Order: sequence, then structure tokens, then C-alpha cells
Amino acid sequence: MARPRPQEIPQLIETARRLRKLDIQMLAKAGSGHPGGSLSAADFVTALYFRVLNHDPANPQWPDRDRLVLSKGHGVPIIYAALAVAGYFPESQLMTLRQLGSPLQGHPDLRRCPGIEACTGSLGQGLSIGCGMALAARWQKQSYRTYVIMSDGETNEGQTWEAAAFAGFHKLDNLTAILDYNKFQLDGATADILSMEPMAAKWEAFGWAVREFNGHDMKEILEAFEWARATKGHPTMLIAHTVKGKGVSFMEGNNHFHGVAPSAAEAEWALKELDGLGTPPPEFLATVKRGK
Repeated sequence: MARPRPQEIPQLIETARRLRKLDIQMLAKAGSGHPGGSLSAADFVTALYFRVLNHDPANPQWPDRDRLVLSKGHGVPIIYAALAVAGYFPESQLMTLRQLGSPLQGHPDLRRCPGIEACTGSLGQGLSIGCGMALAARWQKQSYRTYVIMSDGETNEGQTWEAAAFAGFHKLDNLTAILDYNKFQLDGATADILSMEPMAAKWEAFGWAVREFNGHDMKEILEAFEWARATKGHPTMLIAHTVKGKGVSFMEGNNHFHGVAPSAAEAEWALKELDGLGTPPPEFLATVKRGK
């Protein structure tokens, strides 16, 4: 992964904005889904698909492709948006999200959607899948890398740490996990439910090389991925400090939108904000529900 050219960062920032708009549009159309954790991941997902991953939309099963496992499967709308913009399928198909018969279900299905590498959504399992992919690459002497996007809530689960121990013991340096550390999970703030701090020290204790960064700063994101690729002898954990609902003011840090799609009015204001056309008036904000 070569260092980015100066013009690439503005292009990536614009692509992330485009993905956020598509995310809002498809969720509003479906009337169901998870906007908060989709929007928090938009920036590093953009970096992955449009700068970092070695992949070919025209050949989704290319043997040498990098693998991306979305362990936090409920955040898949932002992945669908990236896949569509990258050319895996037409953007118009995004508006079939969660419809009966659509390949774009509420959680990813590798059997039906091109570009999806694993069926996920039962939280805590994705890192184990990624370990298997990384170990297979080593045994088969293939050069592809495996990336796993995780939620902070699923670090509460024991299987996560079994996989972490396995990867550290086997020194899977072709494996990178990205933690979408937006500080919320389904039932509230992670600090209130089961704090995993000190997060970085825990991963280091399991034999991982760890880097923390601002998950909404494209320069820092690209530097983190470059560091991960250059790190040898350890799996790498990238702790992306993010904001749930990032990009839409009334969704930011509002856990109501963990698993509630925006209404038509909320989607309209969200898209206006993302287009830089103003912020919602107080009378609208008074109608927006808040989550703990």
C-alpha cells in the first residue's frame, strides 16, 4: 500500500459522504435497519474499499483478493453502499434492502451478495472466521490479507478473546481487526454495560500490535492501515475512535438510532445535512427520540 497522493484524501472524504447518503436512503426506504453503527464505520469502510483492499468487483471470487469480514453484521448497509459504488452491483439495487428475495438482507449473506465474504450477525464470531482465513492463507502460501470489522459491544463476548488468543499465539500478521469504537451497543453505553477499558492494553496482552486513531480523520485512517500492513510478527488491532451516527447531527451519539431506521422527515433532514444545506430547526429536533 503506497502512501496516498494529496488529492486522494479529499476524494475519499467525498466518497464517504456519498456512502452515508446511500445508507440513509436505503434504510429509510426499508423502514428498518441500523443507521448508527453504519454511519460510524463509513470513513474507514471507504478507505478499505477505495484505497486499501486488493479486490476486483468484476471477479468477486478472485483467489488473491483480500478478505473483509464484517463481524458487526448489523452494520452491513454501509458495506452494501461501498460494494455498489465500487461496482459489484448496480446502485439501484440498494433500494431493495431487506425486501423478500433481495440479496441485500439485514445481515450479510455470502451465498447471495457478491463481495460478501461471511454470513455474520451473531456477534463475536467474525474474528474467529478471520483467523481461519488468515491461517489458510499462510498454509496455502497465498499473499492476501484478512480484515475484520468489529463492534465494541462484541468485545464483551468470550469467543472474541478465544480468537484473539489464537491469532496472537500463531502470530497471524496477515490479519487486521478494526474496532468501531463508537462507545455504544444495543442497550446503552458500553461503559455502563461492561466497560472493556483499558481496551488497547487488553489486545496487547493477547499478543496483538495495537494502534488507536480518530476513525473519522481520513489521513489518520490511511496511516493506520499502512502501519498494519508493515507490522510483522503480530496480528494488528486498529482501534478507531468513532461517533455513532456520524455525519447527521441528531443521530450523533443518539443510541435511539442503533436499530431504528430514520423516518421520511428524518431522512430528508439527514440528506440535507450531508449535502451541506443546513441543519434542522428546533421544532424538528424536539420530535427526535433519544436513546440511552
